[in-house]
Amino acid sequence: MKFFLNIVVLAIFLSACSHQNAFSKFNMDKQEEFSVSNSQTSKIKFKKNIKGVLSAIYLNEVNPSSFHGNEYFYVYLYLKDKNEVNDLNDSIFNNVIKSALTLNGQLPIELRQLPRENEFSHLTSIKNKWNKYYLVTFKKNVKKLNLVFKQGEFSSEVLTYQKEKQ
Repeated sequence: MKFFLNIVVLAIFLSACSHQNAFSKFNMDKQEEFSVSNSQTSKIKFKKNIKGVLSAIYLNEVNPSSFHGNEYFYVYLYLKDKNEVNDLNDSIFNNVIKSALTLNGQLPIELRQLPRENEFSHLTSIKNKWNKYYLVTFKKNVKKLNLVFKQGEFSSEVLTYQKEKQ
């Protein structure tokens, strides 16, 4: 009887914790939770050296009511060699980025550079003055999305997103 009572008490304590998840200790809204689960990062390499970091959030899954029809990504990019980046003006640099980012081998149909504080800033805790921020739009695509940065010998790993059933 004593053993049975201990088991019941232990089961009650354990069942009281079962409703919590990884986000229950954080003060996040649903959109922020979706952004964390739809965010990926990759190092940008030149030969074997790391030259930067590419991070992207798939906005169609974060806010499907606002982002539909095409594929939308919030991309923030850090390149290590500031001298190379600062020598390019923003329009030339944006053209380089536009020709380097591909989704399933297709170039973006629109790339808009954003200020550090923008409408997507709340989706990530990273707001650095050395990052460049973009809203990137691609044509509607298949279920599996492969986003990659490749320019000459600069390349990132493939960021793969699986679309939810629609």
